[in-house]
Amino acid sequence: MRRGFFFLLAAFAAALGLTACSEEDDTVEEFPNWVAVNDAYFNNLTDSVQELLRLDPTRTDWRRIKSWSKSDTATGANSDYIIVQVIEEGDPSSDTPLYTDTASVHYLGRLLPSVSYPQGYVFDHSYNGDFDADVAKPFEFAIGNSTGTAVVDGFATALQHMRRGDHWVVYIPYQLGYGTSGYNSIPGGSTLIFDLRLVDFWPPQVEND
Repeated sequence: MRRGFFFLLAAFAAALGLTACSEEDDTVEEFPNWVAVNDAYFNNLTDSVQELLRLDPTRTDWRRIKSWSKSDTATGANSDYIIVQVIEEGDPSSDTPLYTDTASVHYLGRLLPSVSYPQGYVFDHSYNGDFDADVAKPFEFAIGNSTGTAVVDGFATALQHMRRGDHWVVYIPYQLGYGTSGYNSIPGGSTLIFDLRLVDFWPPQVEND
């Protein structure tokens, strides 16, 4: 699809949110009206993807997936779902990970465009610069643990639907990310956008007594 689809929506979010200044001085805020901007962005993205799928239910390049932690008995809100753009499909014969598995992935996570970051602030990544499969080293982590997931719900949801070799761009609403509190350099209310490649996964190792 349509690389321009993301940038059109990003421009929409930027137009909503990048004009506010501090009431105390002329300093431009990095993330003005951030929760409202991210709510509008994700709802608009959801509406657009749902319309694409309504017009052609057979297409697989865009998907809307409900969080693994949410009940399947009700439709739920937009924020109960992640949006996925499938860039490349991997091994169709591969299984998908369980939340108890450990995954090996390449990833880059960014936010929506802001004042100083017109392409979105990159808050985490497993590789530097443009992705190069010959030099990039995947990151390994447990998807879940005894208390739930070791990563945010939206990220765990995506991984549990991926097959080895899949390359997705995953859009996670803040309700399935770091909520309104944020985390480290990620402000509260942030939509998380991950360029994500699943390399491999495996179940927990059983230690013999």
